[in-house]
Amino acid sequence: MTLIEKLSHLIHSSQISTKITIIFTLCFLALLSLTNILAWYGVYYALYQQAEKTLVFSVDNTTKLLEKLEQNENIDIESIRDPLVAGVVLRVVDDKGNVFIDTDSHYPTVEQFDEHIIKNPPFWTNNDMEVAKFQRAIVYRAKTTFTHDGETVTLQFFRTITAQLDFFDRLKNILLTIDVLGLLFAMGTGYFISRKILRPISTMTKTAQDIAIENMNTRIPVHPANDELTDLANTFNDMLNRLQVGITQQQQFVSNASHELRTPVTVIRGYSDVLARWGSDDPEIFKESVEAIQSETENMQQLIEQLLFLARSDQNRQPLNMQPLELSELVEDVFHKMQKTTHTHTIKMLRNEEATIFADKVTLRQMLRIFLENAVKYTPKGGTITVDSAKDGDHVKLSVSDTGIGIAKEHQSKIFERFFRVNASGSEHKVSGTGLGLSIAKWVAEQHKCKIELSSELGKGTTISVIIPIFR
Repeated sequence: MTLIEKLSHLIHSSQISTKITIIFTLCFLALLSLTNILAWYGVYYALYQQAEKTLVFSVDNTTKLLEKLEQNENIDIESIRDPLVAGVVLRVVDDKGNVFIDTDSHYPTVEQFDEHIIKNPPFWTNNDMEVAKFQRAIVYRAKTTFTHDGETVTLQFFRTITAQLDFFDRLKNILLTIDVLGLLFAMGTGYFISRKILRPISTMTKTAQDIAIENMNTRIPVHPANDELTDLANTFNDMLNRLQVGITQQQQFVSNASHELRTPVTVIRGYSDVLARWGSDDPEIFKESVEAIQSETENMQQLIEQLLFLARSDQNRQPLNMQPLELSELVEDVFHKMQKTTHTHTIKMLRNEEATIFADKVTLRQMLRIFLENAVKYTPKGGTITVDSAKDGDHVKLSVSDTGIGIAKEHQSKIFERFFRVNASGSEHKVSGTGLGLSIAKWVAEQHKCKIELSSELGKGTTISVIIPIFR
């Protein structure tokens, strides 16, 4: 494994705070290094530019002076020292290489300069000039020629770019020191900031570790800062709220289901004991016991089927075969079957207008039967059940009305809860059932994007309406 791979693995396996610290440090170090490099080369560039300008100025002034002297034919070669800028050294060399004018004899000789010329000077160097590097100095040179009376001489102008390279050594050490201090500062600052920023996540982790089914009341404290971590804390708390509601509902569901199943099991066991003791000797007891067992078995089977339906719906595993469906045919079929099997109540159809909807035939039929069976169940014998299906814009309003015991206002918001059953206070009409039918009907309506409306008054009856979208 290479060093880069090891570093990559180390970063990936580290804590988020460590990753942030490393990334912050690397970014800060890169920025600091870039700044130092630019500063370093900026100083070099400035020195080169300064030397170049003084050389160009000296060359131009000297050339102009020589032209004036030549025109006046009164040439004093020593006077060419005058236009030199301070710091510029001039050497005049004849065609044989002899130096006959030298403004500073302490400067390296022409031969020494030629030996130390830099082959690849910085890219910003003037192409018409040369650069030589000595042990402790860098020197710029510009050359021009002058011809007089058939004799040609070369004027060589020298300018020290930096007299002592100690300055750059000190500058380099200073920049390196700044880099090291900046690196330490970035690491410390990055670690402190990352720990402070990620502290709410540590709180969330501890809170999540403390939460259990028996202790769902713990919540993450939300700070007033309106940032992503606040949103995460609120989302986490909302999730805990939903989980707590779901767990409470599940516990209530299990408790209610156990209670509902215990009754028929107790009845069946009781009649089984009766059969075991006296059933073979008394035909009446035998008949009564068998009928009771059959009845309770049917009730238990119905309860189990409803529980399985709700369990599948909670897990999104209840199959639905959605397709275009003529609603009036479905309503007519359910209505006639209910009318034939119910002899204790009057069942009437007001309207059954044709309308095509997009639905699952099986579950929609089940929903309509639940409403009709509930209407019969909560209406005393001799009462009237009314079915009405009529178009209302781009919807169909399917209503089932009864003249039953009605529902108190404080109970109307609860009738779709699982295992909730209504018994009118003071009413002699006793109702049996599991309390799951309307929960199933509500789920079916939601899957078909239907809206359920309820209108009820104690002692006067109930109307449940389903608003079903028309399929176009």
